[in-house]
Amino acid sequence: MLKLTYTDMGLYLERLAQSPEELVARRAILALRMSQNLHLEPSRAAFLLPADLPELPILEAAIRREGKAIALCSVCDDYVEVSLRGMWIAPEVDAHEGIFVAVMSDRLEFLLHKLWQVSQTQVSFLL
Repeated sequence: MLKLTYTDMGLYLERLAQSPEELVARRAILALRMSQNLHLEPSRAAFLLPADLPELPILEAAIRREGKAIALCSVCDDYVEVSLRGMWIAPEVDAHEGIFVAVMSDRLEFLLHKLWQVSQTQVSFLL
């Protein structure tokens, strides 16, 4: 499972071994104990990857073979948008901060996580 955490500081993507059901159950228990709201909704999430990543053709081929919950779209010469289908988990309906979880094949999850990590390394060198 891929977990995308959206905060006011940006996006963090991680790959988890647990199922979405386990994550939601733990979040529900935490919200209950903290007397907080919990909003769950089927949704889509997107993030950008640099278009010049050498492994991007491998990701494109994997998506063609096995990617029903993922799409790539070129948004400009420099970036491609990765769009995922999954579940949005947040404290409120209109929250801009929260987590998004998506399940796909292990290969796709691994490739996406790897490419995102590489893109973050490239960005940190530019700062």
